[in-house]
Amino acid sequence: MAGGGGEEVTLLGHWGSAFVLRARLALYLKGVPYTYIEEDLRSKSDLLLRSNPVHKAVPVLIHNGRPICESQVIVQYIDEVFVAGRGSTSSAFSLLPADPHERAVARFWAAYVDDEIGAPWDKAFRLGPTS
Repeated sequence: MAGGGGEEVTLLGHWGSAFVLRARLALYLKGVPYTYIEEDLRSKSDLLLRSNPVHKAVPVLIHNGRPICESQVIVQYIDEVFVAGRGSTSSAFSLLPADPHERAVARFWAAYVDDEIGAPWDKAFRLGPTS
């Protein structure tokens, strides 16, 4: 079971991304130690391009050499994989509700935030300051 000793967790991110912040908060709340690598989005690293060949975007969580992409998927992965147990540094609680309906509602609102707030913010951030 994951979450014990010997886990290698790396997060590729960028300081201005709300999607990266979501992944960082999930790691923090679950008590998962990780290495953070700041990406230059104008000159993307080979690691980022290899880890997320479809979107070539952050965040990317790399767990024991295996990449997971997209912030909502990363949060769900963290919640499912890093559970409290013997030798674990992870917290005992779940990030998502146990009830399937409540979990579906939480996922709905996460998608809503992505579509209505995150996407416009991300687009504005990528365009940068206008002259």
